[in-house]
Amino acid sequence: MSLGFGEILVILFIVLLLFGAKKLPELARGLGQGMREFKRATNEIQDEIKSATNLDEPPKKVTDSSTQEQED
Repeated sequence: MSLGFGEILVILFIVLLLFGAKKLPELARGLGQGMREFKRATNEIQDEIKSATNLDEPPKKVTDSSTQEQED
């Protein structure tokens, strides 16, 4: 289900009637600012998850201490 060009025009016309031409730039600015804040917050959360799980570091080789004692 997708919106066609005519449906988008009808929605824009209704928004124009509801808010008026003077309020539309303020609404668009607020919407853009909200989207930027949301994107920044999701990036920060992803960075915190990566740093917490140490995915940036390669896995360390685990040595068995019992085999080292036997070799000595």
